Amino acid sequence: MTSNTVSGLLALLGIDQSHSRPRVSNDNPYSEAQFKTLKYCPAFPGTFGSVDDANVFCDQFFRYYNNEHRHSGIGMHTPASVHDGSAAEIHARRAATLNAAFLAHPERFHGRRPCPPPLPSRVWINKPPTTQEVDPSPQTTQVA
Repeated sequence: MTSNTVSGLLALLGIDQSHSRPRVSNDNPYSEAQFKTLKYCPAFPGTFGSVDDANVFCDQFFRYYNNEHRHSGIGMHTPASVHDGSAAEIHARRAATLNAAFLAHPERFHGRRPCPPPLPSRVWINKPPTTQEVDPSPQTTQVA
Protein backbone atom coordinates (compact mmCIF):
# COMPACT_ATOMS: atom_id res chain seq x y z
CA MET A 1 0.00 0.00 0.00
CA THR A 2 2.77 2.42 -0.88
CA SER A 3 1.84 3.16 -4.47
CA ASN A 4 0.48 6.58 -5.23
CA THR A 5 -2.67 5.11 -6.75
CA VAL A 6 -3.72 3.15 -3.66
CA SER A 7 -2.59 5.88 -1.25
CA GLY A 8 -4.42 8.50 -3.30
CA LEU A 9 -7.60 6.44 -3.43
CA LEU A 10 -7.53 5.86 0.33
CA ALA A 11 -7.00 9.58 0.95
CA LEU A 12 -9.83 10.42 -1.43
CA LEU A 13 -12.13 8.03 0.43
CA GLY A 14 -11.07 9.45 3.80
CA ILE A 15 -9.51 6.17 4.95
CA ASP A 16 -6.54 6.37 7.33
CA GLN A 17 -3.71 3.97 6.58
CA SER A 18 -2.30 1.96 9.46
CA HIS A 19 0.90 -0.04 9.14
CA SER A 20 1.15 -0.75 12.86
CA ARG A 21 -1.18 -3.37 14.35
CA PRO A 22 -0.95 -3.71 18.15
CA ARG A 23 -2.44 -1.07 20.41
CA VAL A 24 -3.56 1.17 17.54
CA SER A 25 -6.63 3.21 18.39
CA ASN A 26 -8.32 2.80 15.01
CA ASP A 27 -7.64 -0.94 14.79
CA ASN A 28 -10.08 -3.68 15.82
CA PRO A 29 -8.09 -5.98 18.13
CA TYR A 30 -11.01 -8.40 18.57
CA SER A 31 -11.29 -8.84 14.81
CA GLU A 32 -7.51 -9.28 14.50
CA ALA A 33 -7.45 -11.85 17.32
CA GLN A 34 -10.36 -13.74 15.79
CA PHE A 35 -8.64 -13.85 12.40
CA LYS A 36 -5.44 -15.20 13.98
CA THR A 37 -7.45 -17.85 15.85
CA LEU A 38 -9.12 -18.87 12.60
CA LYS A 39 -5.86 -18.96 10.65
CA TYR A 40 -4.04 -21.12 13.21
CA CYS A 41 -6.92 -23.55 13.74
CA PRO A 42 -5.64 -27.08 12.96
CA ALA A 43 -8.63 -27.64 10.64
CA PHE A 44 -7.95 -24.46 8.63
CA PRO A 45 -7.27 -25.61 5.04
CA GLY A 46 -4.93 -22.75 4.09
CA THR A 47 -6.65 -22.27 0.74
CA PHE A 48 -10.23 -22.73 -0.34
CA GLY A 49 -11.53 -24.04 -3.62
CA SER A 50 -14.22 -21.38 -3.81
CA VAL A 51 -15.98 -18.68 -1.85
CA ASP A 52 -18.69 -21.22 -1.02
CA ASP A 53 -16.05 -23.54 0.50
CA ALA A 54 -14.77 -20.68 2.65
CA ASN A 55 -18.29 -19.78 3.76
CA VAL A 56 -19.06 -23.39 4.76
CA PHE A 57 -15.81 -23.68 6.73
CA CYS A 58 -16.30 -20.32 8.48
CA ASP A 59 -19.94 -21.08 9.31
CA GLN A 60 -18.92 -24.32 11.05
CA PHE A 61 -15.86 -22.77 12.73
CA PHE A 62 -17.68 -19.73 14.16
CA ARG A 63 -20.63 -21.82 15.35
CA TYR A 64 -18.21 -24.09 17.25
CA TYR A 65 -16.03 -21.21 18.49
CA ASN A 66 -18.96 -19.17 19.85
CA ASN A 67 -21.20 -21.95 21.19
CA GLU A 68 -19.00 -24.89 22.20
CA HIS A 69 -15.38 -23.84 22.77
CA ARG A 70 -14.62 -22.87 26.40
CA HIS A 71 -12.33 -19.84 26.59
CA SER A 72 -9.80 -19.47 29.39
CA GLY A 73 -10.01 -15.67 29.24
CA ILE A 74 -13.71 -15.72 30.17
CA GLY A 75 -13.68 -18.27 32.99
CA MET A 76 -13.97 -21.36 30.76
CA HIS A 77 -17.31 -20.20 29.37
CA THR A 78 -18.40 -19.88 25.78
CA PRO A 79 -18.75 -16.42 24.22
CA ALA A 80 -22.45 -17.18 23.66
CA SER A 81 -23.08 -17.88 27.36
CA VAL A 82 -21.30 -14.68 28.40
CA HIS A 83 -23.17 -12.68 25.77
CA ASP A 84 -26.64 -14.00 26.61
CA GLY A 85 -26.08 -13.73 30.37
CA SER A 86 -26.34 -17.43 31.19
CA ALA A 87 -22.67 -17.58 32.30
CA ALA A 88 -23.58 -16.42 35.83
CA GLU A 89 -26.05 -19.29 36.24
CA ILE A 90 -23.55 -21.78 34.79
CA HIS A 91 -20.89 -20.44 37.18
CA ALA A 92 -23.25 -20.95 40.15
CA ARG A 93 -24.03 -24.54 39.05
CA ARG A 94 -20.30 -25.27 38.68
CA ALA A 95 -19.66 -23.89 42.18
CA ALA A 96 -22.48 -26.02 43.64
CA THR A 97 -21.14 -29.15 41.91
CA LEU A 98 -17.61 -28.53 43.16
CA ASN A 99 -18.91 -27.83 46.66
CA ALA A 100 -20.90 -31.09 46.68
CA ALA A 101 -17.82 -33.01 45.51
CA PHE A 102 -15.76 -31.38 48.26
CA LEU A 103 -18.31 -32.22 50.96
CA ALA A 104 -18.58 -35.84 49.75
CA HIS A 105 -14.80 -36.41 49.51
CA PRO A 106 -12.75 -33.61 51.11
CA GLU A 107 -9.64 -35.82 51.09
CA ARG A 108 -9.48 -35.54 47.30
CA PHE A 109 -8.95 -31.79 47.52
CA HIS A 110 -6.14 -31.67 50.12
CA GLY A 111 -8.27 -29.53 52.42
CA ARG A 112 -8.84 -26.74 49.90
CA ARG A 113 -12.38 -26.06 48.76
CA PRO A 114 -12.41 -25.91 44.93
CA CYS A 115 -14.06 -23.10 43.03
CA PRO A 116 -14.64 -22.51 39.32
CA PRO A 117 -12.62 -19.84 37.51
CA PRO A 118 -14.14 -16.42 38.12
CA LEU A 119 -16.02 -14.52 35.46
CA PRO A 120 -13.94 -11.51 34.48
CA SER A 121 -15.36 -8.03 34.90
CA ARG A 122 -13.42 -6.86 31.84
CA VAL A 123 -11.84 -8.68 28.92
CA TRP A 124 -8.64 -7.58 27.17
CA ILE A 125 -6.73 -8.53 24.05
CA ASN A 126 -3.63 -6.59 25.17
CA LYS A 127 -4.20 -5.62 28.79
CA PRO A 128 -2.82 -2.14 29.41
CA PRO A 129 -0.33 -1.77 32.22
CA THR A 130 -1.97 -1.17 35.56
CA THR A 131 -2.03 2.44 36.63
CA GLN A 132 -2.86 4.18 39.84
CA GLU A 133 -6.59 4.58 40.31
CA VAL A 134 -7.90 8.13 40.15
CA ASP A 135 -10.47 9.21 42.74
CA PRO A 136 -13.77 9.13 40.79
CA SER A 137 -15.63 11.34 43.30
CA PRO A 138 -17.01 14.49 41.70
CA GLN A 139 -15.33 17.76 42.55
CA THR A 140 -17.58 20.55 43.70
CA THR A 141 -16.93 24.12 42.64
CA GLN A 142 -18.36 27.37 43.87
CA VAL A 143 -20.40 29.31 41.34
CA ALA A 144 -20.45 33.07 41.95
